[in-house]
Amino acid sequence: MASQVKRSSRVAEGIREELSKLLTTRVRDPRLVGVLVSRVVLTDDLRSAKVYFRLLAGKEKADEAQTGLERAAGMLRKELAGSLDLRVVPELRFYYDEGQEARDRIDALLAEVKREQKG
Repeated sequence: MASQVKRSSRVAEGIREELSKLLTTRVRDPRLVGVLVSRVVLTDDLRSAKVYFRLLAGKEKADEAQTGLERAAGMLRKELAGSLDLRVVPELRFYYDEGQEARDRIDALLAEVKREQKG
């Protein structure tokens, strides 16, 4: 079981890296400019992947970006099949990464508190 978890984590990281490359080099949809793949979570059977993304511009365009990603999902899966050595390429589902935004807010608040304590 441990090797299965390790494999799904390793494959998820490979998918994240490959999707990041594809979004910057192959996808021409203007809705996907500034999309960053923050993490990929795979099911244990490697058949389904939750792809979490962020935007350089912020959350305002998240719905547009998600629509663009869903439209490009077939092409992205085809490209992944060609570049990754997988028997089955997982179905891709896209989600805006709210967690990263929360972590960024907490970091900013902690930095502000630190500045106030020094001053």
